Amino acid sequence: MNMIKTTTDEAHLNDLIDKRLDAVLERKLAEIEANKTPSLAIIATKGTMDMAYPPFILASTAAALEWDVSVFFTFYGLELLKKKPRLQVSPLGNPSMPMKMPFGPEWLKGIEWNIPNAVMSNVPGFEAMATAMFKETTCAKGVASVEELREASIEGGAKLFACQMTVDLFGHSQDDYIPEVEGWIGATSYLPMSQKADISLFI
Repeated sequence: MNMIKTTTDEAHLNDLIDKRLDAVLERKLAEIEANKTPSLAIIATKGTMDMAYPPFILASTAAALEWDVSVFFTFYGLELLKKKPRLQVSPLGNPSMPMKMPFGPEWLKGIEWNIPNAVMSNVPGFEAMATAMFKETTCAKGVASVEELREASIEGGAKLFACQMTVDLFGHSQDDYIPEVEGWIGATSYLPMSQKADISLFI
């Protein structure tokens, strides 16, 4: 009889402990989640003007939200860290990029010019013209420049890392880049940071 009572008491005690642990654990996890600073890791690989916007828009926005932000610039993405980035727009082979007139009457600006790749590839200076039109459009729409978004990212606390392997591969000098580069590292150093981030993006 005593053995049965002891077993019942232990089962009751274990049940109380389980319920208590569940309540404490749930509260603690909620506290950890509420106090956690979100983090964003971006790997930027493109060096065209249109592809310079996504990493800096996301980085500057996340930094403004007081997230922990880091961006790793590798291969052609390194151009975005240069003191004087030479960014061009290349609509060739990009069917999603509309060609619109940035000036003129509204009916003219609303037309999406479907220009064949054969024309774009053979017309001298087409990329320069597309780049000028892109700049004109972003300016008319009040969109910040790439340099302004980069500065906003830095001021917000985003850490901008440059790929040292790419610098060596292309024979660049660190002097060509902005002094705000947080570090000159490789994939083996950045991937563990990206792994721990809440959001990791490859652009």
